[in-house]
Amino acid sequence: MTTASTPVPVRSPLPTGLAGATAVLIGASSGIGLAAGVLLRSVGARVVLVGRDPGRLEAAVARVREAGQEDDPGDAVVGVSGDGGDQRTLDEAFDRAGHTDHVLVTAGSISGAGPVSEVSRDGLGALLGDRLWPAFAAARAAAARLPAGGSLTFSSGTLVVRPVPGMSAPLSLGGAVETLTRALAVELAPARQRVNAVRYGMIDTPLLRSLPGVDSDEGVAAAGANAPLGRVGTAEEAAASALFLMANSYVTGQVITVDGGATLTG
Repeated sequence: MTTASTPVPVRSPLPTGLAGATAVLIGASSGIGLAAGVLLRSVGARVVLVGRDPGRLEAAVARVREAGQEDDPGDAVVGVSGDGGDQRTLDEAFDRAGHTDHVLVTAGSISGAGPVSEVSRDGLGALLGDRLWPAFAAARAAAARLPAGGSLTFSSGTLVVRPVPGMSAPLSLGGAVETLTRALAVELAPARQRVNAVRYGMIDTPLLRSLPGVDSDEGVAAAGANAPLGRVGTAEEAAASALFLMANSYVTGQVITVDGGATLTG
């Protein structure tokens, strides 16, 4: 059993140090979660992907397998279909993972937008269940399984620090995820388990392209034109930040921003 006297293993902070590790990725059938799976497999990590849509999940598993080697064992990439906030789904994912070193939870929806005057109790409750509960559920499962130095990584967004009108409900929950990150880093510190989050800016994913006006290459280019780097980020760039947090065993309780400098502009 891990105790406060158990040291965190010191290993290479480079992504190659994740070779041989096992990562459970919740919300990994597309976008940043899928990109993280591809990157992890390319450096020799074993990956368990969790996603709601069976068809998309099957395609994601195939894509992640392509990033490995021809002689990979059959369980190098595993797919578990189901809601990432459902206990049975999480139990199956962790059971199939066996020893688990890292957990990544990515946000999967942009919902609940609208003026605060239109936010209902039921609507906010549904949003909480869809956005915040999966983070809590993953934390409950991870706390019982991660070794010393293992990591749990959440995702947030830059609108938490640069809010826009009509987003009070979803942004309040995004802020809650960041607070949860810091609180869990302290709570799980005696077990030497690490908890961090990535605050993403605009990333070119199917989720971004589902928004009005950003459903084409031209729309995506225009959306990122005013950022200091002049573009939106790629899913691979976003996922690489999660791998950094997994690999660097001296980072916990942090929310890092990956947004091309967009939060620096007015």
